[in-house]
Amino acid sequence: MALILTYLGKGGCGTTTVAIAAAKQRARAGQRVLLVVQDVTPAPALLLGHPLKAEPAEVEANLWAVQFQAATLLEQSWDEVKALEAQYLRTPFLKAVYGQELGVLPGMDSALALNALRQLDASDRYDVIVYDGSDALATLRMLGMPEILDWYLRRFRGVFQQSDVGRVLSPFLQPMASAVLAVDWSGDVLDQPTGQVRSQLEDGRQAVTDPSRVAAFLVTTPAPGAVATARYLWGSAQQIGLTVGGVVVNGGGLERDQTTAFAPLPQVALPQVLEQGWEEAIAALPDPVKWAAAAPRPVSVDVAAKTVRLFLPSFDKTQVKLTQYGPEVTIEAGDQRRNLLLPAALQGKAVAGAKFQDQHLVISFS
Repeated sequence: MALILTYLGKGGCGTTTVAIAAAKQRARAGQRVLLVVQDVTPAPALLLGHPLKAEPAEVEANLWAVQFQAATLLEQSWDEVKALEAQYLRTPFLKAVYGQELGVLPGMDSALALNALRQLDASDRYDVIVYDGSDALATLRMLGMPEILDWYLRRFRGVFQQSDVGRVLSPFLQPMASAVLAVDWSGDVLDQPTGQVRSQLEDGRQAVTDPSRVAAFLVTTPAPGAVATARYLWGSAQQIGLTVGGVVVNGGGLERDQTTAFAPLPQVALPQVLEQGWEEAIAALPDPVKWAAAAPRPVSVDVAAKTVRLFLPSFDKTQVKLTQYGPEVTIEAGDQRRNLLLPAALQGKAVAGAKFQDQHLVISFS
């Protein structure tokens, strides 16, 4: 398993520059590093000084780079789907559709990229994967996908089972599945097709919330718009459980009135790469593992005190909406909505109150 690093910031702040510098730094520290670029334009290759392809290629010692191309990833994923279909269905019907003829629909890029990252992570070929997304919000949506999809599977499966349609069809699902599928499922048939998928989604969710597996860093310039965007991304990252380890200020330090904007995160000023070259930028970057380990956690639970603390920097109480549905609490902040499954000890207890304290939303239960 690899450590996955990503860098979030406003467009034009130099996130790709910082990602390349971080990849070079980790490679020179002796780790096997893969730089993953989502941007399909020629710009990242020009900045890296090396051509980028759809398959990982060595750039320098311990450093490989790959450019995710959605059409290629779609073709590869389609071949996997057809192989699964042939394994489980008695009469496959997708065999006449070929991956080379499929077009990429809006939104597919993130799902395909997440699946490709999962496969690269599982390959054990790399110690560190540096992911440079084409857009910061799209990166957050992608990393939040396992938790959201798991919620959809869990929620709609329950709704179906409790519905009149589900009660009527349940006795017939097992014999129909046995007739159509090449395997014989026993027990609750609804658990079988979703079991493996949910296991993968749970693995993805746990990885995103573990700072030793996935960590993000903010990239900004001293420009007020860049600082405001980075702060917004900081709060939004907490909504998917992603740890943000620190702030890289590209092109100089923050202004005096901006120095507390990202407290308590550590900050480092990065020199202009185009002017100073890569060496100073590589030397200026800290060890990302140490930064991530010391960063505030998005969620902390105190069962004895019956409280849940959510770290929500950059948001205030007027921007947060809190609702409770059974064993879950839904937190809406900015353009992100999170369904937080409560620990067993707090399930069944009603929300007694909520307040902001030291950039945390503290929820208490009766």
